[in-house]
Amino acid sequence: MTELFRGSLKQQQQTENNCEAERVDNENPKFREAGLGILGAAVRAHLTGAQAAGLDCQQLLIDSGIAPAQLDDPESRIGREQVANLLRLEWDFLNDESGGFLARPWLPGTFAMMGHACITCPNLRRALLRSSRFISMVSDDLHIKLVEDGEEARLIIHHTNEKKLPNQIFVESIAVIWLRFFSWLIDRTILLERVLLAFPPPDYNEDYSDMFPCRHYFNQSETCLVFNTRYLQMPLVRDEQQLADFLSRAPECLLTQYKSDHSFTGRIRRMLQQQNSIENLSLDDVAARLYTSPQTLRRRLKEEGNSWQDIKDSVRRDMAVYQLKQQETAVAEIAERLGFSEPSAFNRAFKKWTGLAPGAYRDKFRS
Repeated sequence: MTELFRGSLKQQQQTENNCEAERVDNENPKFREAGLGILGAAVRAHLTGAQAAGLDCQQLLIDSGIAPAQLDDPESRIGREQVANLLRLEWDFLNDESGGFLARPWLPGTFAMMGHACITCPNLRRALLRSSRFISMVSDDLHIKLVEDGEEARLIIHHTNEKKLPNQIFVESIAVIWLRFFSWLIDRTILLERVLLAFPPPDYNEDYSDMFPCRHYFNQSETCLVFNTRYLQMPLVRDEQQLADFLSRAPECLLTQYKSDHSFTGRIRRMLQQQNSIENLSLDDVAARLYTSPQTLRRRLKEEGNSWQDIKDSVRRDMAVYQLKQQETAVAEIAERLGFSEPSAFNRAFKKWTGLAPGAYRDKFRS
């Protein structure tokens, strides 16, 4: 079977070109539809571990802002923010970031610790190998292995499934998370040549082109991501602060494809994230760094569906959430760092973003 899929370098490059063309085809209705949310069948599958543990899945859905009846409609799609809320609640109740699929739970912070372990690696190869070793230390029934064969690399994901649960969604999720997280680490989309899957097509297989934008083959002997080995030499370009920002946005940031973002919105976000205080950077400063005028920058942001204030508020929210979760910094000091004139203004803004005051949000997270 391996020989059947192995082709010449020319064929591999053609596959990559096909994948890239499919990735950016915004006129394809399938991609537009997938962008609206996640199919209810996939969301239901994510609840497998919670259901096996005896959790009230109906209440989990309601608390996540999802109407349980939506999961009964095969055409329904659930917003990614609601799905992220559901996953967080499920992990919190189970005290397990694997969602109840592993024999030995992944305690809260397991994925973050793996990220910190990998970020100091010099290149993608070393990072993937380190992630494999990390997983072997925290899991007895999940194994991730990197195999190189000429110009082809395979990331093999094997789950022995000691709990005997329907585990397809779990294996798929691990594959998607690894693909998107490690693409982010090198700031380059890892273009897959193909994906082999050791199970039949699921009810939500129409979303596979969004999950794995390349050819995928079901009912194979193993589950693996196949890509060109040239990616393995690419250096990791992220630092600890960027990782912290990324983790503060998880799992939302892992529910969409990673793409190197060279939009004006993306570049401005990165500039703001690097500031000790957001107010240190004005629109005029940003325009100068981007070699354009403030008027042109405002126009370009409008074309991207954004504004200077919207971007600032988005970055403020992400930074506030991270600092409230990870640090002992006083709320008043966080407000000052984020450029609010007084703590009360920050309190109002944060409650608008999350529904909770900063102190209540911190207390809820700690509890």
